[in-house]
Amino acid sequence: MRKTKWLLIPALASAAALPGCQTWGPTWSELTGQRYNMTIVNRRPAMINMVDDQGAFTDPNLVRVVPGERRIVLQANAPGWPGGPRLEVLNLNVEPCKRYYLNAQFENTISPNWKPVVDFVEPIAGCTVPAAK
Repeated sequence: MRKTKWLLIPALASAAALPGCQTWGPTWSELTGQRYNMTIVNRRPAMINMVDDQGAFTDPNLVRVVPGERRIVLQANAPGWPGGPRLEVLNLNVEPCKRYYLNAQFENTISPNWKPVVDFVEPIAGCTVPAAK
């Protein structure tokens, strides 16, 4: 009897933790800092630091978000400047079932000045937008 109590504790603890996990319905959106177009001059990948007030993502290369108006904090992925390039904010209306490639567009090859840009938007396979009623 005593052993069965100890075996149930991990099962109950994992069941209690499940409501805190984020689940995704049939509709979601994705953000990535990877480049899509490789031929644009002075364009570099970006790192997604925060979306709204959330950060520390499990996979910083692909962040799932709920569609809607989002405040995205990006950092350019460009070595060579002490402390790295400054952070920039991009306000973006994220549509459902779309993957957004967010990049850093530099002024030139030697300046640390850059602006966040949406490099490309593509549909996400397997994501379904609910039909209008």
